[in-house]
Amino acid sequence: METCSGRINQYKPNITMKKIADSIPTLTAYFFVLLFCYAGISKVLDFENFQVQIAQSPLLSAFAGFTSYSVIAAELIIVSFLLVPRLRTIGLYASMGIMTAFTIYIYLILNYSDFVPCSCGGILEKMGWTEHLIFNIVCVLFSLAAVIIIERQTGAAKLKYILYSAAVITSSSILVITLFLQSEHIIKKENNFTRKFLPNFLMEAGKKSLNHTDYYFAGADAESLYLGRRSTPLILTEIDHKLKNMTTTKISLDHSDHPFKSLQIKVRAPYLYLYDGTVPVIYRGHLKDSIARTISKGDAYFSQLAVKDSSDFILRTQDSRTHQYTIARLKIAQKSTTTLFPSILEKQIDGIFDCDGMLIENQQHREEFIYVYFYRNQFIMIGNDLPKVKRQSSIDPIFKAQVKITRLSNGTNIMNAPPVRVNLNAAFYGNHIYNVSGLPGKFEPARLRKGRKAVDIYRTDKGEYIGSFYLPARKIDDVIVTRHGLYLISGKELLSYQFRKSL
Repeated sequence: METCSGRINQYKPNITMKKIADSIPTLTAYFFVLLFCYAGISKVLDFENFQVQIAQSPLLSAFAGFTSYSVIAAELIIVSFLLVPRLRTIGLYASMGIMTAFTIYIYLILNYSDFVPCSCGGILEKMGWTEHLIFNIVCVLFSLAAVIIIERQTGAAKLKYILYSAAVITSSSILVITLFLQSEHIIKKENNFTRKFLPNFLMEAGKKSLNHTDYYFAGADAESLYLGRRSTPLILTEIDHKLKNMTTTKISLDHSDHPFKSLQIKVRAPYLYLYDGTVPVIYRGHLKDSIARTISKGDAYFSQLAVKDSSDFILRTQDSRTHQYTIARLKIAQKSTTTLFPSILEKQIDGIFDCDGMLIENQQHREEFIYVYFYRNQFIMIGNDLPKVKRQSSIDPIFKAQVKITRLSNGTNIMNAPPVRVNLNAAFYGNHIYNVSGLPGKFEPARLRKGRKAVDIYRTDKGEYIGSFYLPARKIDDVIVTRHGLYLISGKELLSYQFRKSL
């Protein structure tokens, strides 16, 4: 009896362990049912927010629409497989696949992403990304164990479930890596207007009250910003980059008997320039001197001016033959020359309204400029090789200006409806364009924008989109970027912002 009893006790633990092992597939299936039900239903109930989170993912931004629907569908389909006993094996393989995909996704986020976004919501919202990675790995191991046990129970060949498991894990990994690589290419090179926001990229550094609302940025040098005022065009205001000390200088002109309509100041240290354009006169003075002298008279009429050097200028003017906007170069010497480059600005409708835009100087590289169209998704990089230029598209899809023109009986053209403004303003520093966009991108609901404008950053040397950030909810009168950060004029305020992360 003692021998039999000993044998019975010897087998009891083995029987218990076998029962526990046999129950692992069922317990694992129920665990995934609860996990995927909760995850899928919570995504459906807050679908807009889920889709926005996918759109702001640094890895899957370009596939936010496809991914947001497919993940929910996959989770709910896997649940239906797990609940049907004869389909449970397929459900466990699918669970292994989707958890592997989530694991690889988090691994890429932590190791290859430009930034790490906020953690996931729902049941895992208290987890950090590393904890979430560990949780997913454990889930993959449980699903693998469950597959092995259930396949053994059905008498499947060992090679079969080893190959199946390897195929599921490998294919899920390849899928996520492929989506990541394709998304990076699409976002940077072939963007479909899905912004990749850089979290906490902008940090307010200073603020200065202004006494009027008509200030604009006249330029900058290593330590100071220079402001002009439209109502008092001969007053130049200098302020240090920390917005602490402000001084004003009244400029005198050697000849002021011209019918100016809108005299403006441009600063390219060590000189300042005054011009109107409706009057073909350009003045130049030294920043340390209050007198500006005429250096060009009668050479060219123009509407915008950018300074290459003290006697070399890029202009936006009108061709006297076609009356269309064109880029020109004015060289002032013993004999001044003005050269037109009509091929640079490309006519789409009338060559005036559709070609309207901003001529902007690079605040770091003195001989580089951009022309930013107002009503279409294109920048033109202008350097020393005129008329050769480089064109780059923004992520906005509007490639043709949506401008409606009416020709009056006197022969003049007017816009008969407000056009769609693609680009509001821009700054140019180094190899980066900071473009203030006029339109919301995909998956950017109004409640998230809250009246703020997005700034999209582009690299000119690689011709690619980098990322975006929101400006504060303020009126944007003018913007400039220097080595100290971004500066914004908003009404009667001058604000400075620093970038938390170097580009």
